[in-house]
Amino acid sequence: MQQIVVEVEDVSKAEMLLELLKALNFVNVVKASEKEHLQANTTTLQEASDFFSLAGLWENREVSLESIRQKAWPKK
Repeated sequence: MQQIVVEVEDVSKAEMLLELLKALNFVNVVKASEKEHLQANTTTLQEASDFFSLAGLWENREVSLESIRQKAWPKK
């Protein structure tokens, strides 16, 4: 018996792949790692909270597209 591990980034595509594997008569066991799925959701929530912690970072600063360009590409 052989074992194959497949990592899929998109949850909906992973579910579709699991359903396909379950339909095959020569596949004995199909398991999904719920732990990794929960960790991915936790990371997304952490990133969202980090985003909001930066609220007000640019407050009282005048930043324009032109000033950014001048700093990035100074004329010689």
